[in-house]
Amino acid sequence: MKIVIIGAGIGGLATSIRLAAAGHHVVVLERNPMVGGKFATLEEGGFTFDLGPSLLTLPHVFDELFQLAGTTLADEVELVRLDPQFSYRWPNGSTLEIPDDRAARRAALDAFSPGSGDEWARFAERAERIWEISERTFLAGPMGSAFSLLSRMRSPLDLARIDGNRTLAKSAKSHFEDPRLQQLVGRYATYSGSSPFKAPATLACIPYVEEAFGCWYVMSGLGRLRDAIERVADGMGVEIRTGVDVGSIVTDGGRVAGVALADGGAEGADVVVANVDAAHLYTDLLPSEKEAKQLDQVGKSTSGFVVCAAVRGRTEGIAHHNVFFSLHDQQEFRYLESGNLPLDYTIYACVSSVTDPSQAPPDHENWYLLVNTPPEIGIDKKIMTAGVLNRLAERGVDLRDRIDFTRTLVPADFEARYRAIGGAIYGTSSNGKRAAFARPNNVGPIDGLYLAGGSSHPGGGLPMVTISARIVADLIAEREG
Repeated sequence: MKIVIIGAGIGGLATSIRLAAAGHHVVVLERNPMVGGKFATLEEGGFTFDLGPSLLTLPHVFDELFQLAGTTLADEVELVRLDPQFSYRWPNGSTLEIPDDRAARRAALDAFSPGSGDEWARFAERAERIWEISERTFLAGPMGSAFSLLSRMRSPLDLARIDGNRTLAKSAKSHFEDPRLQQLVGRYATYSGSSPFKAPATLACIPYVEEAFGCWYVMSGLGRLRDAIERVADGMGVEIRTGVDVGSIVTDGGRVAGVALADGGAEGADVVVANVDAAHLYTDLLPSEKEAKQLDQVGKSTSGFVVCAAVRGRTEGIAHHNVFFSLHDQQEFRYLESGNLPLDYTIYACVSSVTDPSQAPPDHENWYLLVNTPPEIGIDKKIMTAGVLNRLAERGVDLRDRIDFTRTLVPADFEARYRAIGGAIYGTSSNGKRAAFARPNNVGPIDGLYLAGGSSHPGGGLPMVTISARIVADLIAEREG
């Protein structure tokens, strides 16, 4: 069977490996001159910046993918388990480093806020239950309806234990007395471009995943994982064609027949897998008023403002992953939800040269800075860059006189590069109790069309898009059977 995959993001490439392993003829068409989608890299002046994902979790998901091709994750890339995992800083000057070791983590929390080590243990115990249920239900297959989830549950208790009826912020408040730790837990909603005051407490499983499975870095940059996935796909006979823009999906008799290319060519196919933003799919490639309307009702995820700063010298006390929190998180997210840039915002800083000196010249650092923004918002790059650097200086990290150059990305750049409508990095948000069911299904509205990648189920992030590939490959196998 011939299968065409539109888009060579990680979801598309992972799907191609699975389908090639099943014996299909797979062609991947990518509009950009390189593969990887948002998993992009900037290399300039001896500095390397990962422009998309900067953290690897659940490495076994990738190992299982590589094993289908007769190799392993360890054979393809060199991994380092980070310790500490994160360094958190608050406006009052307090700091907290999260060790990788579980016992050390409890001790660090107690030193930071007495009694919070036990609070975290109780929180992690509940988060572990959420993860166990999510893994065998939410991540086990498509989510066409609430029944899809319920049918994979072992008992009615699973529905309550998954904690989807309250927000992540309410869960954090019920577990932690210290408002700073409530803010820390709430940050995990931003992993899916959402608000902790709207997203379900089910997302509490993310900090458990980091605790149980570790936070990982790929030496020489996370882009090496992208390169490895491309290399493995190519070795399996997948035909990857870059610089090829798909104009529309062709149908015949209510089922897909292939794709029409923007240059006037065509590519026939028995099955088409769309590894593109769902809004682009249902607005441009296969216009569907019903699907587009549903996407509008769900709402877009956040976008972001990115600064890549080439910095001279070494910064004392900086970890690989750092978070500089805003003063009022609820106010910050209220601004974002209203479509405005917060006056005070949280800044995420990844300095991978702390772990991997190859990412910057000697005695230099590569600072990747991210501020969450609403989608579709216009941003003056110079003014915003100055604002972010000034805010860091206020928090005790002044880079302003040490910068060789900066490069920036705004929501409009994300939209232009990846056809992410409004620059919404994660497609739809996870806000609301029904967000998981409203996210675009992996099965398209016409026979032979499937969706993989961050804007479809189960969502954004490296492990999730790789799991979406498994779900799609299983659906295609069921279709054949």
